[in-house]
Amino acid sequence: MQPTPRTLNLGILAHVDAGKTSLTERLLYAAGVIDEIGSVDAGNTRSDSLELERRRGITIKAAVVNFPLGSGESAVSVNLIDTPGHPDFIAEVERVLGVLDGAVLVVSAVEGVQPQTRVLMRTLRRLSIPALVFVNKVDRPGADDVRVLRQIARELAVPVVPMGRVTSGLGTRTARISAPAGEDEAFTRDLLDVLTTHDDDLLAAYLDHGTSLPYARLRTSLARQTSRARLHPVYVGSAITGAGVDALVEGIGDLLPAAPGDAGGPLSGRVFKVERGERGERIAYVRLFSGELRTREQVTVRGTGHKVTGLAVFDRGTAVRRTAARAGQIATLRGLPTVRIGDVVGREPEGRPYGRVFAAPTLESVVVPTAGPERAGDLHTALAQLAEQDPLIGLRQDPHGGEPSVSLYGEVQKEVLAATLAEEYGIEVSFRETTPICVERVTGTGAAYEVLDHEGNPFLATVGLRVEPAPPGSGVVFRREVELGSLPPGYMRAVEETVRTTLRQGLSGWQVPDCAVTMTHSGFCSIRSTAGEFRALTPLVLMAALRRATTRVHEPVHRFRLEFAQDAYPAVALALARHGALPGPPVAAGDAYVVEGHLPADRVHGLERELPELTGGTGVLETEFAHHRPARTPRVRARGDHNPLNREEYLLHAHRRM
Repeated sequence: MQPTPRTLNLGILAHVDAGKTSLTERLLYAAGVIDEIGSVDAGNTRSDSLELERRRGITIKAAVVNFPLGSGESAVSVNLIDTPGHPDFIAEVERVLGVLDGAVLVVSAVEGVQPQTRVLMRTLRRLSIPALVFVNKVDRPGADDVRVLRQIARELAVPVVPMGRVTSGLGTRTARISAPAGEDEAFTRDLLDVLTTHDDDLLAAYLDHGTSLPYARLRTSLARQTSRARLHPVYVGSAITGAGVDALVEGIGDLLPAAPGDAGGPLSGRVFKVERGERGERIAYVRLFSGELRTREQVTVRGTGHKVTGLAVFDRGTAVRRTAARAGQIATLRGLPTVRIGDVVGREPEGRPYGRVFAAPTLESVVVPTAGPERAGDLHTALAQLAEQDPLIGLRQDPHGGEPSVSLYGEVQKEVLAATLAEEYGIEVSFRETTPICVERVTGTGAAYEVLDHEGNPFLATVGLRVEPAPPGSGVVFRREVELGSLPPGYMRAVEETVRTTLRQGLSGWQVPDCAVTMTHSGFCSIRSTAGEFRALTPLVLMAALRRATTRVHEPVHRFRLEFAQDAYPAVALALARHGALPGPPVAAGDAYVVEGHLPADRVHGLERELPELTGGTGVLETEFAHHRPARTPRVRARGDHNPLNREEYLLHAHRRM
């Protein structure tokens, strides 16, 4: 009987235009999955399946394709996940990271290390995801594999092992790659220098035998340390011509960890992607970490049981319908009508934390249907469906039918969202000005309470709350000063849940992310009170307490690193001042300057637009969220709730609802 192949879930990561999708095509071709290599320019690649991706020539959604590697006991089934390279779609990358066994980080031999390359490598290291590096595009004019290798070691600050070099034809389609061999003394010496840092047994053997150690011994240590993300082998080649790709494939099979998984264990999986089928039904992409899943089987998602009505696994390029999926595989599931990205199927995966890796979006914009208010309902429905596929869209709309707003990482998302709404839903839209997503910080202490049966309190509940500041990053802390047993647990939970929900919009309409809320008063009518009464009263009391405590709006600030030619410094310094940046002094880096500092989030795009002209095309800007600071100007956000700051309006709604 043929052994069941192990599964390797492999991510292809890179800065935009480094050649990820082209490498995916080449790997599928090399494995015999496709007969012809697709082209990003021609729009016929396997992983970029969306029409919008084909037209724009960029990856927008993570895509899964599969190819076999090896045979017999060494056979590996590789699920290749092609991810977006543009920073505006970093959320797609984030969701994939939690299900990977390993990664290939692609770097262009022409442009070298780019801002997104640094972000991705730092993240791979932080999550201990084993990764190979592939220096692509050695066939392009301007390619320099030696320079880029030095750049990788210096700028990414990671231990690397060169696994090949260009021996002739650099910068042309005839570029030839030489893979190092065990008899190459210089390679052996360099390899030992890196490996012995984390392998004491190998170090002892090296001291005894020098460089005459068997290459198989070094290869074993290389595989072990690579699989533990202690070092990163670097391959060179061209996805277009195929040069060097065979060596990379060998490295994927030999150096990255593929495990059979525990098919006999309890069912445990994670949803990392949700899309809609032709009939509008949700299709969940699930990485199974343990157990086995069959069609018609009942599974638990967020405490609710659902029957799996359809199942497919990835095999030789595409998803193929099956009756079962096992540990290690990625499956697409139908029959989970409320499934969301991040949901657990079965048990929580052990040792696989899943949460925020990158900062949440710091910008937002109002979406307006160009056809007028008559399409407002259709627009909201469409945005709600898109938010299922990308929760970080962060759809907001006030309950009185106001204009919806969405969260953004950058301006390219606007273009993609507008095109998606037009092509998939027939809704033409425009966007208002992009604004930063602020937060409110509590500045003092405030308390309020309302008593059951007291004049002015129409609810059968007593609630008292005190609000106090808490350090940034501490979250909302809910405490109790009321006597234990003074309130049924269900009513207490209702108050706490409502406190957290209400604090999504503070006095100025922004989220209050960090504060301590203490329940100081409680009371109920044993015959007539309900949890709904407490849910209705809590926002009024909480906002009254927050008014007395007061809040201050804080805006998001990004940390930036800007590299440019030294002669451009005067123009760059003026631009930084104009955009409200707080830069440090310039630091010489060869014939360039590097400036680091902080920049308001809503000014990043403006600086990016000006940079090519300011620096003659030499400027490279890297940014990431750093912190919030007091807003430069008052910023008020339209409310998306029933406004507990306006008692009359709120009570009118509450009575209608109850």
